[in-house]
Amino acid sequence: MNLDFEKGNGLLPAIIQDYRNQKVLMLGYMNEEALTQTQKEGKVTFFSRSKNRLWTKGETSGNFLLVKEIVADCDNDTILIQAEPVGPACHTGTDTCFGNNDSKGFLYQLESVIADRKANPKAGSYTTELFNKGINKIAQKVGEEATEVIIEAKDNNEKLFLNETADLLYHLLVLLQEKNVSLGDVESVLKKRHS
Repeated sequence: MNLDFEKGNGLLPAIIQDYRNQKVLMLGYMNEEALTQTQKEGKVTFFSRSKNRLWTKGETSGNFLLVKEIVADCDNDTILIQAEPVGPACHTGTDTCFGNNDSKGFLYQLESVIADRKANPKAGSYTTELFNKGINKIAQKVGEEATEVIIEAKDNNEKLFLNETADLLYHLLVLLQEKNVSLGDVESVLKKRHS
């Protein structure tokens, strides 16, 4: 990466994106020192124009942005950082500074809800109940739902087919969470296969 910090008078915009769902979390500015510290520490560090110093996102709140990948744009004057957010990215307490836009769709939103149920079990929740029953039950449900999709695919009832497909996707998302794998991880495998 050969960034041109001179274009921005020593500061370049750094776009932070959630590596799991590609949602844009925030924008900050980096000088060479901030980029070096980000690469070294694995936590996003900006140059704060208001504080006139390096500032690691989360240094007071604990809501760090853990670096997964850093790339430059085609002109080498903008940085894109794929990161794993630890807590809300915005100082207002939301997951993004740009509103709660669902840039990758509802499956990623559902994945977040399922992840929250795993981390924070809720009484009366079917998802919590599945996690409590463990990997064998979750995997069994994926198998059952896959079989039901196959059966409905052979019939001409689109409504039943769509419902069974939705059940399969939901249970597969639960299984991914149980295995500590994200939908983004699966998507990465598919992208590599495609190329």
